Amino acid sequence: MLLRKIFAAGLPRSLSTASMPEQLVAVDKASDVLNHPDYFDVHKLFTVEDLFRARVHLGHKEGTLNDNMKGYLYGSRLGHCIIDLDKTAEYLRTALNVAAHIAYRDGIILFFNRNALNAHKVEQTAKECGEFAHTRYWRGGVFTNAKVQFGAVTRLPDVCIFLNTMNNVLDMHTAVRDAAKMNIPTIGIVDTNCNPNLITYPVPGNDDSPASIELYCNLFKKAILLGKEKRKTHDANGAQ
Repeated sequence: MLLRKIFAAGLPRSLSTASMPEQLVAVDKASDVLNHPDYFDVHKLFTVEDLFRARVHLGHKEGTLNDNMKGYLYGSRLGHCIIDLDKTAEYLRTALNVAAHIAYRDGIILFFNRNALNAHKVEQTAKECGEFAHTRYWRGGVFTNAKVQFGAVTRLPDVCIFLNTMNNVLDMHTAVRDAAKMNIPTIGIVDTNCNPNLITYPVPGNDDSPASIELYCNLFKKAILLGKEKRKTHDANGAQ
């Protein structure tokens, strides 16, 4: 239902320079929001210790390792891959920054998750930050053939956030490929059995444990709300 609401609305949710208050445009030029390395201070949202406590470093068994994930590993222990949390922190901060910027520009953000254990948490997170979620079977063609599927010209999401990028241990989530075909930017948590090549902003980390998913959800919710709050502040200042 949430996904259908996105495509049924078909209304623009972006701020064009022409429609921005003059003071907001001035703020953009003065502080160079888009080129600022961390305009929303997302680096303060977590530490490497937080990632460790949430078991983000725990990957799958060595036998399921995807060759494209070797560069993100710290090593292995008792036959299981261990993810380098320093790299995770770097990539996660970039992903949070992207999500905050899209929220700041009033973009549509769509969360994905295929693990039934964490589905409710992901849907709740999307609802709390005023965005959308899809946690069930993905019907092919929703992105690539949206006009036929919904019977009208529809607006696609501005970014997709995948809390896991696999339908199961071996098969990639169909929406990852569909988003790539439609040039929709993607943020994805990629475990050691995943292929990060089709993800625009991959984040190496555990995509199974409830503790990890809860951490990701909380961080992305905070980043999105930071972007929206900053936009409201700029709008209010421009109206004065």
